[in-house]
Amino acid sequence: MFGAAPPFGERPLCNAPDLRYDLSTTTVRWKGKHLMTAETITKKAPFVIEWRDGFKIGIAQVDQEHRHLFTLVRALNLESVDHTVDELLDYVVTHFSNEQELMEKSGYPTFEQHLKLHEEFAAQVADFLGSDQAWSEERIQDLRRFLNKWLIGHIMTHDLRFGKWLASQPATRAPVVQVAKKPSGFFARLFGR
Repeated sequence: MFGAAPPFGERPLCNAPDLRYDLSTTTVRWKGKHLMTAETITKKAPFVIEWRDGFKIGIAQVDQEHRHLFTLVRALNLESVDHTVDELLDYVVTHFSNEQELMEKSGYPTFEQHLKLHEEFAAQVADFLGSDQAWSEERIQDLRRFLNKWLIGHIMTHDLRFGKWLASQPATRAPVVQVAKKPSGFFARLFGR
């Protein structure tokens, strides 16, 4: 539904070398034992991934925002889907704006490439939400699955890379960004937020 799976092979999940995932099949293993795949999840059981400290990138504000994104994805349900999706979109706009401002102010060398990843994500979400298809448990599962896969893949590669880069910079180069008052960027323009 959201295009091809990301080109990540099976990799360690977070900083726990015994916990591994394969984003192309949503496979999770612990100490080599198969725990779960998308196929083992029933349509009624929610596809939920909880925030864990292993997802931290070392930037407190960004980590807090990532944690809240996982909370919002977990909150998706049929009874309140419209409200939750609106809240999720608002928060993604704010988070992307804050993260992008932090990257720009700190002089992050691959800022433009990271911005493009955010724009591609926004386009994929817009395609999904622009569908005429009515909300159903299955559609919510598809959205939750996509968001969880994207968040984990993006945080554990691109955002973690930024966190490590920022930590290696002199303290004078690590600005603190206040919560965006007026979100900017592709998502804000796309959804008029």
